[in-house]
Amino acid sequence: MSKEVAGVLDSMRDDMVQLLCNLISIPAISPDSGGRGEAEKAAFLSQQIRALGLGFPERFDASDPRAEGGLRPNIAVRMPGRSAERLWIVTHMDVVPEGDRSLWETDPFVPVVRDGKVYGRGSNDNGQEIVASIFAAYAIKRLNLTPAREICLCFVADEEMGSRYGIQYLLKNGLFAPQDLVVVPDGGTEKGDFIEVAEKSILWFNVKVFGRQVHASKPHEGLNACRVANELSVDLDRALHKAFPDQDKLFEPSISTFEPTKREANVANVNTVPGKEVFAFDCRILPGVPLDDVLRVIGETCRRKAEESAALIELDILQRNDAAPPTSADAPVVKLLNKAVSDVLSVNPLIGGIGGGTCAAFFRSQGIPAAVWAQEADMAHMPNEYAVIEHIVNEAKVFAYMMLSDL
Repeated sequence: MSKEVAGVLDSMRDDMVQLLCNLISIPAISPDSGGRGEAEKAAFLSQQIRALGLGFPERFDASDPRAEGGLRPNIAVRMPGRSAERLWIVTHMDVVPEGDRSLWETDPFVPVVRDGKVYGRGSNDNGQEIVASIFAAYAIKRLNLTPAREICLCFVADEEMGSRYGIQYLLKNGLFAPQDLVVVPDGGTEKGDFIEVAEKSILWFNVKVFGRQVHASKPHEGLNACRVANELSVDLDRALHKAFPDQDKLFEPSISTFEPTKREANVANVNTVPGKEVFAFDCRILPGVPLDDVLRVIGETCRRKAEESAALIELDILQRNDAAPPTSADAPVVKLLNKAVSDVLSVNPLIGGIGGGTCAAFFRSQGIPAAVWAQEADMAHMPNEYAVIEHIVNEAKVFAYMMLSDL
């Protein structure tokens, strides 16, 4: 990393913070979570990209009648390089809802800069990487340097809810090619010393239990869906962990995880036996475990409980992403990213897999090697989410190194 580029990026620290604050102030929540989508944020980003002289952003809009304007926007901006090879840095504009506001010390959508951090929903996931990628390109433009390859910044929709209107839409429309170098900066460590090349399969499911609602003083006249759901949740937890104990040290944790999570509200008062219960599981499953086998265990466990309890039990699959083949540690994008991180941060990154899901999996499933890296605090989806300002600047330096460096 040249001292000149590093110095320019250091000098733009306040501008990076301001851009991140502006992004936090524009909620981009999926219609699936009660939001209006990414239209306002996409318009703002397009204006900022033009103002910095980075070119005219291309729009790739997916139709979604529920969203503002009926569209879910995706943006790409390109800078020519010395070769036709393309380096993509793919970040996402959408954010998750704030959750329980009582757990926030400040308004989640009013940015606060304090103690070297920027607080607000989306600051960490994925705002800091949006900012870092833009300013990496801007520093190169400002110094009149020519990138080693064509630089393509991509800002996508819908990452938090499955990427149907984002990466999946763009892949179907042929925006990317197998020879592209793709970096997805959507997960990392405080030290920036981990490059992710593999992800577990993801399975989310809802279980609906139907009993008969009655007065709590006469439980024998009804069928308590709460009790059946409680027992079934435990049965599923035990059955899945027993059936799939495999380990793979590429991942942390090294096992498949099967976690009961969301529980929907049932009755509003204490003295009513509920007639309906709905609960959910989030499963992150090692690539060697077929999801069809997992679903078979889930189905058998639900059927046994239905026969035993006389309750009606329904299973809904909310999300299924079968693990894609891992990106090779010898892939050009991994080698380039490894060199950049080592040079800028003076660390030797570990290359491995994660249980979380990123849109890198969709690239891998299409035969496009992708690497995931970021230097960030573990604050995604948490109350009082923040981004560390030093991390933003460091990420911009790593991205600039990749833009300028030959393999």
